[in-house]
Amino acid sequence: MNAIDTILQNTDTLIGKESLKEKLKAGRPLKIKLGVDPTRPDLTFGHLVVFNKLRQFQELGHEANLIIGDFTTLIGDPSGRSSTRPVLTKEEIKKNAETYLDQAFKILNREQTKVHYNSEWFEQMNFEDCLKLARKMTVARMLERDDFSKRFTSNAPISIIEFLYPLIQGYDSLMLHADVEIGGTDQLFNMLVGRALQKDAEQSEQAVITMPLLVGLDGVKKMSKSADNYIAFTDQPKDMFGKIMSISDETMWDYYKLLLEKTDASLTLMKSEHPMQMKKDLATALVGRFYSSTIAENELKQFEQVFSKNKLPDEMPVFKWEQLSTEAEADQLIQLMGKTELFESKGAIRRLIAQGGVKLNGEKQTDPQTEISKSDEEQVFQAGKRIFFKISPKS
Repeated sequence: MNAIDTILQNTDTLIGKESLKEKLKAGRPLKIKLGVDPTRPDLTFGHLVVFNKLRQFQELGHEANLIIGDFTTLIGDPSGRSSTRPVLTKEEIKKNAETYLDQAFKILNREQTKVHYNSEWFEQMNFEDCLKLARKMTVARMLERDDFSKRFTSNAPISIIEFLYPLIQGYDSLMLHADVEIGGTDQLFNMLVGRALQKDAEQSEQAVITMPLLVGLDGVKKMSKSADNYIAFTDQPKDMFGKIMSISDETMWDYYKLLLEKTDASLTLMKSEHPMQMKKDLATALVGRFYSSTIAENELKQFEQVFSKNKLPDEMPVFKWEQLSTEAEADQLIQLMGKTELFESKGAIRRLIAQGGVKLNGEKQTDPQTEISKSDEEQVFQAGKRIFFKISPKS
């Protein structure tokens, strides 16, 4: 596979192909740009799609430039949004950004990656500089964006500052002299603005490469934290394995293609295998990538023990009664479960109970207020498909 074929693998759109071919023929390392806004502390498997492509460029000998959008996050990317994003403080952005690099370097080669914070140049600009930049784009051009157009038609608010976002992202390309920018399909407009600004400044225009958006665990929406359908780089091995096993058979093949970079030819062969075995292989491979093959194999063993053989996992959190309750002899089920801190909220616990997903010693629990007595025997709780814990016998 030649360089351009490798670059095109799993891509959705490539703009500036002929220019890119000429640059590749020149033999110099190209500057490849990927920008991420630290709106949340964790990267997700949706980010993994573009990180894979950036790593691919590294393996071809090119220079990976990771832009941490600490300044652009103050605005909030309007791409794919039907409303204005919540505003984060500088402190929140800084805290989120600190976690990004350790996560990113699970995929990228640290020594071959240049990291930039776009506040480096934007904090040097004055208001006159901002006005000059704003003159580069018309309102009519901005309203060509599908998300802006829909919001304008439906009378949904669009702030002036959101109009600045594509210009600011594009200005990053200008400052970097980027040869290539990569991103999801929802970033196409923003990246094309980068090309326009480079052309206006008589720079060589960057090629623009978009990657498909990864479908989330629900099999419908784009993977995102706001849709609560995501897998995070920082998920524990058990949770990561379980989430992958929960996806549909149809969605699984997208994960093989976009996350493990399998070719169409290899996918054709794989589809002749049993879907359950292929999903186990997928989960094992991805957990192994973020942790280790030993940890991944252990999670496979635990999964098969619980789900295929209906046995309890070998390991689970163990709590003393006194850790979970201030009551001497009995407490409500929801109070005990909440104190474990294994659940997002008491609301999540109530939903699990209502769905019939909570068992105590194998018996389904139907009432969050059920009184659970302190016992001389070990009590085993199961919540949903992945959470198990014990309350040990009283001393």
